Amino acid sequence: MSDRTFRMALIATACLFCVFFSITIIPPLARDWDIFGAFAAGFVNPFAAGYSIDVILCWVVLAIWIIHEKTTRQIRYGWVCLILGIIPGVVVGLATYLILRSAAFQPKTQK
Repeated sequence: MSDRTFRMALIATACLFCVFFSITIIPPLARDWDIFGAFAAGFVNPFAAGYSIDVILCWVVLAIWIIHEKTTRQIRYGWVCLILGIIPGVVVGLATYLILRSAAFQPKTQK
C-alpha cells in the first residue's frame, strides 16, 4: 500500500465515523445535553459495556503510545490526537496520530 493510499484510507475512515457520529449522537445530545447520561448509555447491557470498555482502553493504549513516542521519537502534537480521541472518538484520534507519525518519518527534502 502506498503512503498516499494509507493516508487516504485513514482520512476516509475518520470521516466516515464523524458522519456516523453526527447522525446518531449529536441530535439526541442536542435535545438533552446530558453528557453523563450519554456516556452511561454505553453501558446499558453487557454487550454495550464490553464495546465501551474496549474503546476506553483503546484510548488508554493510544495515550501510552503517544506519550512513549513523544519522548523516544520526538513526535509532536500527539496531545491533539488524544483530544480527538475523546471528541469525536478514538478512531479519529488514532487515524490522525498515524498520519502525524508517518509524516514525521518522511525523509526531509533539501532545498
